[in-house]
Amino acid sequence: MGSSFAVGKIGLVHVSPLLLVGIRFTIAGILMAIFVKLFRRKHPQRRAEWLHILVIGFFQTAGVMGCIFLSLRTITAGESAILTFTNPLLVVIFGTAALGIRYRIVQWGGVLLGFFGVFITMGSQVTLEVGTLFGFGSAVSWAIGTLLIKHWGIQLDTWVLTAYQMLFGGLILLIASSLLETQRLALNPESLFIIFWLAIPASIIQFAIWFFLLQNGNPGKVSAFLFLAPFFGVITGWLILGEQVGVSLIVGGALIFTGIFLVNWPEKRQQAAIPGKAL
Repeated sequence: MGSSFAVGKIGLVHVSPLLLVGIRFTIAGILMAIFVKLFRRKHPQRRAEWLHILVIGFFQTAGVMGCIFLSLRTITAGESAILTFTNPLLVVIFGTAALGIRYRIVQWGGVLLGFFGVFITMGSQVTLEVGTLFGFGSAVSWAIGTLLIKHWGIQLDTWVLTAYQMLFGGLILLIASSLLETQRLALNPESLFIIFWLAIPASIIQFAIWFFLLQNGNPGKVSAFLFLAPFFGVITGWLILGEQVGVSLIVGGALIFTGIFLVNWPEKRQQAAIPGKAL
């Protein structure tokens, strides 16, 4: 997931933003749809379930990825990552307000610590641009998508949900591209590799693991691991784009890991009964 920012930044040289991300998820969705059909995974039987997948695709794929790639036009990959990965904090806030999920003080502290770790890792610099609004929009959309997956996804097959939410989201992005931007597509070995990388490892594999974890765990705890994505985004930016890595990476990385540890801190077990004492 972290590699998507640096790879996507390179991809914008060859393909316009919405078209690039639309192609990415349409290809990924088609391949996954063929896979779930061949292996006869359980598909939704009711229109409401298909509508749920469409709504999830709108927020989780079209909303998140569309905003990210639009933000990359005017702000750096690091700044976009900072804003996008405030998502775990928003998940806790929205989950508390909308779903009544209760988080302990130590978990709130872990989210905030990880949040500050992201800022330190990225150099603590976010400029106010149009891309800033798109970057924050991706975080809001991702938080909504996360909670919808937790609420509706348990009734759906993980692989089927992964396939069709990507396909629906990709088609929405292609429609948006035709309406909202001047389309640009240059096919060459580099652009084809970028599309492949974004469609397979950074989409199919990424989303399958992500949805499985959301369906089988607390969304606040699972989302806390997203703080690792901008951390690895800095590393891939250094390896691929030659971006500088300094002390902020070490300090921010330590805060990120500590934040994840605190969010996943287990609740205290009930004190064991003492022989001879009444319970």
